[in-house]
Amino acid sequence: MTSQPFLEAVKNRRSIYGISKEAVISDDKIVEIVQEAVKHTPSSFNSQSTRVVVLLGENHNKLWDLTTGTLRKIVPADQFESTEQKMNAFKAGYGTVLFFEDKDVVDGLMQSFPSYAQNFPIWSQHTSGMHQFVIWTALEAEGLGATLQHYNPLIDEEVKAAWSIPDSWQMVAQMPFGKPTAEPGEKDFKPLEERVKVYK
Repeated sequence: MTSQPFLEAVKNRRSIYGISKEAVISDDKIVEIVQEAVKHTPSSFNSQSTRVVVLLGENHNKLWDLTTGTLRKIVPADQFESTEQKMNAFKAGYGTVLFFEDKDVVDGLMQSFPSYAQNFPIWSQHTSGMHQFVIWTALEAEGLGATLQHYNPLIDEEVKAAWSIPDSWQMVAQMPFGKPTAEPGEKDFKPLEERVKVYK
């Protein structure tokens, strides 16, 4: 097997903001993708600190209603219309993946390896980022569009209460997904010679 299928999936992964509730793959397949990603995506010191919650159906709708209500309290009324439209666009999707890092795991590593203690919170974010990328790319490969959102910490406590999330789980990102209803925007690329150096 060559690297081409993988790199094609990487190239095809984009931020898709227009999404619908139309089913593209089964719920079981979505869960399988997430489980396989969580099982096989690497983590520093094999910490396996990433935690993921998959919200489908009314639970997906509930998340974006909750987020809308939270933002309504802090966004000026004369500016809220565009915010509400954005929330409705996310809610229009099929589901949402929530990404967390387990602080208890990170704290345990900091205590066990004090020489590296200051790095473990950083490496934890690297771990989460890899999980986000793997799941996002895998969903895209199945015909689903997604974006990565960051409404934490504004919604953290309400989410934990609504879905009985352990206190040690710190939210990192939200990924609404669904059947694409719009093409992604143009993507600009900075020159590779400014970003990659090769020495032979």
